[in-house]
Amino acid sequence: MDEEPFSIITIYGSNLFSNSVMRERLPRKVFEEIRDVQKGNIKLTSALAENIAVVMKEWALEKGATHYTHWFQPLTGSTAEKHDSFIEPSTDGNVFLDFKGKSLLQGEPDASSFPSGGLRETFEARGYTAWDTTSPAFIREEEEGSTLVIPTAFISYLGHALDTKTPLLKSMKALNDQTMRVLHALGNRTSKSVVVNVGPEQEYFLVDRKYYEKRPDLLLTGRTVFGSMPAKGQELDDHYFGAINNRVKSFMHDLNIELWKLGISAKTQHNEVAPNQFELANIYNSANIATDNNQIEMEIMKKIAGKHGLVCLLHEKPFRGVNGSGKHNNWSIGTNDGINLLEPGDNPHENMQFLLFLMSVIEAVDTYAPLLRASTASSGNDHRLGGNEAPPSIISVFLGDALTTILKRIAAGKDGQPTDDEFIQIGTSNLPSLNKDDTDRNRTSPFAFTGNRFEFRMVPSSGSIADANITLNTTVAEVLSKVADRLEVSKDIEADTKSIIQDSYNKHHRIIFNGDGYTQEWAEEAEKRGLCNFPTTIDVLPELQKQSTVSLYENQKVLSKMELDSRYNVFVEKYTKEINIEAAIMVEISKLQIIPAAVSFAGDFSGSLVNSKKIIMDLDISTEKKLLSEIHKNISGLLSITEILDKQRNTLLESNEEDYQRALQYKNKILPLMEEVREYGDALEKLVSKEYWPIPTYEEMLFKL
Repeated sequence: MDEEPFSIITIYGSNLFSNSVMRERLPRKVFEEIRDVQKGNIKLTSALAENIAVVMKEWALEKGATHYTHWFQPLTGSTAEKHDSFIEPSTDGNVFLDFKGKSLLQGEPDASSFPSGGLRETFEARGYTAWDTTSPAFIREEEEGSTLVIPTAFISYLGHALDTKTPLLKSMKALNDQTMRVLHALGNRTSKSVVVNVGPEQEYFLVDRKYYEKRPDLLLTGRTVFGSMPAKGQELDDHYFGAINNRVKSFMHDLNIELWKLGISAKTQHNEVAPNQFELANIYNSANIATDNNQIEMEIMKKIAGKHGLVCLLHEKPFRGVNGSGKHNNWSIGTNDGINLLEPGDNPHENMQFLLFLMSVIEAVDTYAPLLRASTASSGNDHRLGGNEAPPSIISVFLGDALTTILKRIAAGKDGQPTDDEFIQIGTSNLPSLNKDDTDRNRTSPFAFTGNRFEFRMVPSSGSIADANITLNTTVAEVLSKVADRLEVSKDIEADTKSIIQDSYNKHHRIIFNGDGYTQEWAEEAEKRGLCNFPTTIDVLPELQKQSTVSLYENQKVLSKMELDSRYNVFVEKYTKEINIEAAIMVEISKLQIIPAAVSFAGDFSGSLVNSKKIIMDLDISTEKKLLSEIHKNISGLLSITEILDKQRNTLLESNEEDYQRALQYKNKILPLMEEVREYGDALEKLVSKEYWPIPTYEEMLFKL
């Protein structure tokens, strides 16, 4: 029998317990109830959960599932799960298959071994997972068996958030509540709710597994702590948007199928700037589902890569000397009845609602810039930001000249000046005239307006997008709450709306910058404007403990002071541990691989010279001696600085310093020592014969797939 032709429509969402599946399988009344729960209109009851659990179990069993799991996102930045089978013992010694509403509603993983930042003591083990009704359950298909995966929140015994989902959902509610207040004040009585829409773009590298397995640094840290650039890197720009090679295309094909089965709308794929670097972008979804989908996406990328003999690298800077990876977090807000509040429309100069929300976002970015920087902070991202490949660590907003001019005129008390519809005339009748957008795309801007949304370009590639969106939602909600306070007592809505836009622009226009964010001139100008600049993670994390930060998150009921403190502690500890692991593997590679290889090569090379000299007595070997001298100088230097690094690392491990002070020591002492070790190691790579070099080179990893 001939196989049926492949169809995206047929497979799309086939492994997703979506609303359409529930509509088809649940009694109408039950479906309407769960929809009201999802919308926040009513509370979830155990009776409703029981009805849904029966249907969910039947659906999962039809899909071949043998187990179910509550899938959650702790403060590790990744995901976690505990699997339970559907079997239950019967009184006659056999088993039956069961899945009760209680099992759907609540789970109890051990919370003692997850990061809590002081919220939980190690001996206090109880934690709870709670079903997130807004994010669909799904089937994870694997050769070893299929599993029903239920997205959940993760909280402590006392109700504190131990995850990223809980505050994300709260931040979405805060933004909904404050935005609806503003819309009501503006006279909108038809929109019932607000949706935060997010479309993440995921960058990643692929390397051949045979090279990866011979690189302990990649294996344990995700990045190379040694490696010199080959003769060719990315300088010819020939990889960007180039033809995708067949092996990668096959990987992408399989990846897309797995994502489409889960209803993840993988849309765009292409070669990125660096060799063997790629990007995948999804269509917009609500911030919560987009966050879940991106976590799923990263897991599946790794799984599919393995099937193709590849490894997917998600670290922000796996290779020094070529572009690193990030996530571009495209963010917008819209109503349930289809109004994009960041859509300029045909006449943005007259669209006061658009300009009000636009300016509110700009005000939030300026007021809370340190928190936005903190939401993207990680030791990996520190290697990427500001490296002429990603946005600088200085937060600014790109609007484009047209919108900036409109806001300037309104702030000066003038009417907004319309911009003519512009077309790009290419100059030949064989090609069409192209519509010219209101804004260009500024790749050097951390926070760029790109037509009807903002693109937050600082988000790290390996982490969750939740932190960035929690911060965006909460800060914009706080600004909108103040806007609502003014409009709700207004006697002249039109005049007061214009006044709010004027006041906000005059106070916060310093954050708007439409130029090249990579230049030294901008760094100097930003300092004059008073914009914050936090080059590293450890510089910005103290912002999480400021009273203004606590007030912000407590005002919007997103995070308590205890929860903020816990996150601060977790992030400081994670920073220290990541650098310590990198330093430890650097010492190991240096001592056990590079130095022995270099000594072996030098010994064999010098032996060959001695033998040659015996044969040809007057042979001039002065050049060869210089090479040997250079090798021995670097061996000696590498051994010496490696010993210093190892000693300093062990000293810090045994110190009793407070966590933040220890983290500062890792930044100020360990990282500079690691740079010195690397300089010697990379110099030896250029001197030692390839036959002796013990680890795969950049040339192999970046240009061979």
